[in-house]
Amino acid sequence: MNRERIATDAAPRALGPYAQAVAAGDLVFCSGQVGIDPGSGALVPGGIAAETARVLENLAAVLHPAGLGLGDVVKTTVYLTDLSELAAMNEVYGRYFPPPHPARATVQVAKLPAGARVEIEAVAARGRRAAATES
Repeated sequence: MNRERIATDAAPRALGPYAQAVAAGDLVFCSGQVGIDPGSGALVPGGIAAETARVLENLAAVLHPAGLGLGDVVKTTVYLTDLSELAAMNEVYGRYFPPPHPARATVQVAKLPAGARVEIEAVAARGRRAAATES
């Protein structure tokens, strides 16, 4: 199976030996994104809601060069430094993902890069929107 590296300047660049995303067949695997503004390189202020919005905007930006969007995401993993912020994260998350919502795992972690409160990784599938409207 061929693998294709996906990269964009519209999201924070990879800071290590990994890709922003990799396409393999009909799937696109997005590395975890935190709430870093790609223009300034700084974590966005405003707490969990602002960080979650920036994370999802970064994920959308990473998916764009592959011709995909958040509506094509089939699975996410959400990492939170404090599960008591789950409801606030969910409120923002729910505005970004249209039904049918992706499958998801959510875990609490001790620490995230850049002092972030939330990190989200995603898997998207080509053809998901068409399949969803046919069902």
